[in-house]
Amino acid sequence: MIQVLAEMVASVVAVLTPPGAAVETGDTLVVVESMKMEIPIVAPGAGTVAAVNVAVGDVIQEGDVLAVIDE
Repeated sequence: MIQVLAEMVASVVAVLTPPGAAVETGDTLVVVESMKMEIPIVAPGAGTVAAVNVAVGDVIQEGDVLAVIDE
């Protein structure tokens, strides 16, 4: 199991990958905005998305679990 963690305080602007979707390393899961910059959050490994813990408009904190990927 891979946990995808937030690296900074940001706002979620897009959730691109739903639970159950197959992803490859580098696929964009979520897009966040911080300091007026959009930052893609990518899958660190391949697998199936088990959970997405954020929605558009959520404010995330550093260390929050954004998604979980089953390898």
